[in-house]
Order: sequence, then structure tokens, then C-alpha cells
Amino acid sequence: MRVLRDGQDDGLDPLESLDVRAAGGFADMLQRMSKTAFGGRRLGEAYHVLKAMAADESCKIVVTVSGAMTVAKMGRVLCDMIDAGLAHALVTTGAIMSHGLSEAIGCVHYKHDPRHSDAQLYEWGYNRVYDTLEMEANLCRAQETMSEVLAGMDWSEPTCSSRLTREIGRRLVEQGQMPSILGCAFRKQVPVYIPAFTDSELGLDVATHFLTLVDAKKHEANPAEFFSGVPSFNPFLDLYDYAQQILSAERIGIVTIGGGVPRNWAQQVGPFIDIINMRLGTSFEVPRFRYGVRICPESVHWGGLSGCTYSEGVSWGKFVSTAEGGRFAEVHCDATIAWPLLIAAILEDRPVQQTP
Repeated sequence: MRVLRDGQDDGLDPLESLDVRAAGGFADMLQRMSKTAFGGRRLGEAYHVLKAMAADESCKIVVTVSGAMTVAKMGRVLCDMIDAGLAHALVTTGAIMSHGLSEAIGCVHYKHDPRHSDAQLYEWGYNRVYDTLEMEANLCRAQETMSEVLAGMDWSEPTCSSRLTREIGRRLVEQGQMPSILGCAFRKQVPVYIPAFTDSELGLDVATHFLTLVDAKKHEANPAEFFSGVPSFNPFLDLYDYAQQILSAERIGIVTIGGGVPRNWAQQVGPFIDIINMRLGTSFEVPRFRYGVRICPESVHWGGLSGCTYSEGVSWGKFVSTAEGGRFAEVHCDATIAWPLLIAAILEDRPVQQTP
């Protein structure tokens, strides 16, 4: 026979009907949404976790971003996070930084008109990203900026993505092209890592720059000679620098927009240190993310890293379990909807403090 228990007696959290008229701003709205259900509750819970992460002065916050977020005009959201101290290290795709550079130097992205076919867009030099257009002319202008930055760098020793992005950011600040993601990151001394650097317009710009050092016309018929101008680039410099950044932190948190390579590369630091200790006999304290907020529509049942849960990451030694004090929130939503609302709510209590 069933026993009808009372949720209050069992210590369950009561839900509350959402009164949108009573909400006093973004923060209050998300606070109220955390007491509702479904996606609204998840976004409200993300607000509480990110607020706790931001309030923890001993926590280094890593922000990872994938997807076409700069083409989608989310770049200023990331700038605000950097300026407000909500991002101490960035891990992104190269495409995000490429399109962000295009925007930073004054180029425009346009809404796609579906009357124009993709074949026609190609002929016109319009690169389509879902419902938005990046002009090929924009990328050519960005390449000019890249060439000037690359020409001014010391290539006597290998470099890496975080050093390149720092120099691009330096130039943007010096030229007053602000706010820009790399400019804000340079001003706040926030490293920007691009693990899959060659999978981007920035990577192609670097490769093309070094091909100018060989006589292209002379070697055009011989691919081996033509591609002999190889950049002095070592991605392990990024890996080691990131590992040192994380090892220097008392606690670490992560904010993930999308998934992909940026998410995995940032999260693998715990297993990396674990491997070092096991195989080299060292005794580093293995870092585990104590806080995490993820905004991504990817479902877990597809089996990919982009959709996997923080709980799964505990099994890899990437995260502190909730039983040990880990705090995590996962919002299954288009980031262009949830991300701005979440950051707007956090910034109501944490005004942007820009560095002169």
C-alpha cells in the first residue's frame, strides 16, 4: 500500500510560479527562474554557480568558446567577461578569433538573404555561416593586419598561439580598436589559447605569410619546394604554459560555450598532470575543476565530448565530484540566447572595471 509523503517533510525544494512583473532585473529574473523547471531552472542554476565562481577570489576561471560566436555578434559578451574579471584564460577556436579580428578592425557582418544561393554567394565573395555573412574582403583586411603583426615578431625561436594572440591584442590596443576580444585580453593579461590553430583563417594567414619567404612562382610546379617555408610554431608551448597557469591556481572553474576542441583541451589538464605524476614520478597536486557552467545544445546520448556531462568528466579526473564540493550547471540551449542573459545577470552585481 502506498504511503503518501509530504515533500516539505522530506526536505525537498519547493518550486515557485514565475512572476515576471516582480523581477527587478536580469539577476532577479534568473534567481526566480532557478525555482521553476526545465531549461529555465537550468539557466537559473547556472547563474548561482557562476556567481559563486566569480565570488571565489582564489578561483582561476577558464572560458572556452566554440561555434561561430563572433559572427553571431557575441564578441562584446566575451569582452565584458574579461573586463569584469570573469575570464582569466581563454581557450577558443581560431575561427572565433579570426571573425573577431575582422570585427575589431571595423569590418561588418551581414544578415543572409535566403534569396541568394550559396553558389551566388561564392561568386560575390560572401561566406555564409548559417544565417550570417562574413565578407571575403573582411578576411583580406584582417590578413593585412596579421601580416603587419607577423612581420614585427621575432621568429628566431618557436612561437605558439597564445604569443601570437597577445601580439595581435597589443596592436589592437595601440590602434584604439577597442573593445575587441584580443585587445581586452591583452589589456587584462589574459592568455588566449587556440589549440587547433591551423584550422582557422589565422592559421592560414600565418602559413601564407611564411610562404612569401620562398619564391612562390619559381617553385609553383614543385609542391615540396613550394611548401618549404614552414612557420616556427610549437603548440606544446601553449600546453606547458596553460598547465603552469592552472597549477598556480588554488582553485579552478570553467565556463564552456559550446564544446569541441577548446573544451577538451582545457579540461585535459587534470589527466595531463595525472599522467606526469604516474609516469615521471613527480608529485604535483592534480588540478580538478571545482566549478563549471556549460551552455551547449548538444545532447549526451550522441556520445561526443561536446555533450558529455560534468559527471562523466569526474571519471576522467577532470572535475571535483559534487559529493566533494563540486558545483556545476549545464544549460542545453543555443548560446546566443542563454549566454548574454547569464552574463547580464552576473554583471548587475559585478560592474565592469576596465583597465586604462
